[in-house]
Amino acid sequence: MEYNNNLNRTLAKLDNLPAFVRGFMRDYAIGRFVKFVGTASIHFEKMTCDEVAVTLPNKNKVQNHIGQIHAAATTLLAETASGMAVGMNIPDDKLPLMKNLSVKFIKRSQGQQRAIATLTEQQIKQIRETDKGEVNVSVKITDETEEEVVIAEMIWAWILKKK
Repeated sequence: MEYNNNLNRTLAKLDNLPAFVRGFMRDYAIGRFVKFVGTASIHFEKMTCDEVAVTLPNKNKVQNHIGQIHAAATTLLAETASGMAVGMNIPDDKLPLMKNLSVKFIKRSQGQQRAIATLTEQQIKQIRETDKGEVNVSVKITDETEEEVVIAEMIWAWILKKK
C-alpha cells in the first residue's frame, strides 16, 4: 500500500499489532477521530486505496421502530464507507467535504448491513493530483442475506486546506 497521507500511515502502524487486536484498534482509532462512527459501532472490515468495506450490526442503539437498522444509520454507513475511500487517497494538504448524497432504499433489510465503496484508478489519480475537485463514489449496501438493500451515491469534494 502507498502511504500517501496520515490515515494510511496511522493504519500501517496498526499492522504491527497482533492480528486478533488489529480490527478492534482500527475501529477504536477511527471511532475516536470520527465520533459518530464510534457511537454507532461501525466496524471497518477492509480499508485499501480502492475499496473500503464497513459493517453495522443490527443493535438496539441503531434500530428503528420495527427493529431494523434505521435509515439514518444506513446513510451513516454509506457515508462512512465512501468518505474513508476518499480519505485513503486524499493528500494531507486537502480537506474532504461531503457535497451530495443519494440513498435509495430498495428492499427491507435483515440483520447487519455491509457497505462497500469503491474507487477507480482514474478517480484515485484525480483525488491525489488535483487541488480541487469532486468524485462520485458508489456504495453497495447488503444485509445479512447478502442481497443488496440500498443503492447509494456520495459526491465528495475536496479543497486545499487553509494555512
